Amino acid sequence: MFPFALFAICALVSICLVGPAHSTLTHDSQSSYIRFSTVTGFFLQDEASTNASTFSYINTNFGLINRSYVTDTTYDPRGKKTQWQRFAHQVFRLNHNAPRGTQYKLLYMGRHGEGYHNAAESFYGTPAWNCYYSLLEGNATVNWTDARITPEGVAQAQIANTFWASQIRNQKVPTPQSYYTSPLTRCLETANITFSGLELPSRHPFVPTVKELLREGISGHTCDLRGSKSYIQSAFPSYKIEPGFTETDQLWEAYHSETPVDQDIRTKTVLDDIFSNARGTYISITSHSGEIASLLRGELYPLLTRSSHRSSSGT
Repeated sequence: MFPFALFAICALVSICLVGPAHSTLTHDSQSSYIRFSTVTGFFLQDEASTNASTFSYINTNFGLINRSYVTDTTYDPRGKKTQWQRFAHQVFRLNHNAPRGTQYKLLYMGRHGEGYHNAAESFYGTPAWNCYYSLLEGNATVNWTDARITPEGVAQAQIANTFWASQIRNQKVPTPQSYYTSPLTRCLETANITFSGLELPSRHPFVPTVKELLREGISGHTCDLRGSKSYIQSAFPSYKIEPGFTETDQLWEAYHSETPVDQDIRTKTVLDDIFSNARGTYISITSHSGEIASLLRGELYPLLTRSSHRSSSGT
């Protein structure tokens, strides 16, 4: 996993709807399910030679591999297009030629900037943090319940914003058509700083949807206790909150943690929902290191992924 820092991961995801024939990407848990698969060869993060501890999305064009595509001969015969423009056309052709029930989507997955809970863990040390301090609301200096991002975290998000602006201007990178974020404050703040003020198309503005299940691995740590629905609506009035979002946190419980298997089930649930309802091909997800690790276990890490609807019997 990447060391602490705000980072971005690009994943090209192929989504197949396996089961009864569907004309659109829908999900019926009684008869079918969505299968995600990865398409490799597009991003450095997918290469075995890439060192996760030193990888920088800023220095590597979001990790997009400098390569040619079979569609280049007709789309860019004079070699005038950027790598991202040629990649976007390749994705367009993949979707155009995909069998019924299959879609390709690109995920821009970003981790939140440094939070006060991260700073506290660094200060006290991980053993003391896990055994004692993480269970407190904070110390005499700072509160880390539903932790906000530190000045360093703000700076990290501003760097991401500057990078996005340059990529949009110079590389013509396709901007997200749908935005999603964890309900924890550190992600709400990071997403806002990262995408505010960018030259985004009017038909796809930055209006993220807050998704309960995109949150960090649920533990007894107070930093994982989210704020109320009323607080989120007041602090981030332009954000959309998904239907069914409860006023108070019904998932967090002191001294209890979900298992990795439970988190992966939760992750699959929210991905099914996102891919069944998201508009467009390009999707932004602002989340956490633990939740992104769960996405990776689900084959959604800098990859081209395919999803399909399968019947519940597996046939």
